[in-house]
Amino acid sequence: MLRVISGSAKGLKLLTLEGMNTRPTTDRVKENLFNIIAPYIYGSNVLDLFAGTGSLGIEALSRGANSAVFCDQNKQSIDIINRNLQHTKLMDKSEVFLGEAQLILKKLSQLSKKFDIIFLDPPYKKEIVPGILQDLEKYGVLDEKVLISVETDIEDQLPQEIGTLLVSRQQIYGKAKLTFYKRK
Repeated sequence: MLRVISGSAKGLKLLTLEGMNTRPTTDRVKENLFNIIAPYIYGSNVLDLFAGTGSLGIEALSRGANSAVFCDQNKQSIDIINRNLQHTKLMDKSEVFLGEAQLILKKLSQLSKKFDIIFLDPPYKKEIVPGILQDLEKYGVLDEKVLISVETDIEDQLPQEIGTLLVSRQQIYGKAKLTFYKRK
């Protein structure tokens, strides 16, 4: 069962997709993630790029983020995100986009969007994170004091530094690894 851990929507259950097409962040990992980023959340603009169920962006909104953009290339995920946003009454602070990550980043750039917190939770073992980090910089959607949280499989290798971004922290929880990037 997926739920909102804290804030205005605390305790509300979130819908998930049937099957293994998504791999929602476990409550343990999510709770630790939000303990780490707590000082950055209030008033932030959040991007949940591989949103799945929308759990991470919804948690950020529930804890006081100003706005969140949810993106996924799966139509069923988009439907679940919209339903979860309605259920948590956070739709008015949200925008939801269907499409491939690079195309969405280009569109967000054209809309002059900038983000303080970015959640990247792509499919494990696909080695797409370095390219996405480059695209985030290329399309200029990073706020000056951006914090990027990347969830990967423990075996996935990520660069220590890419463009103006540098790993600031790494945590391991079972088979999941959280890597945080900040500007140099």
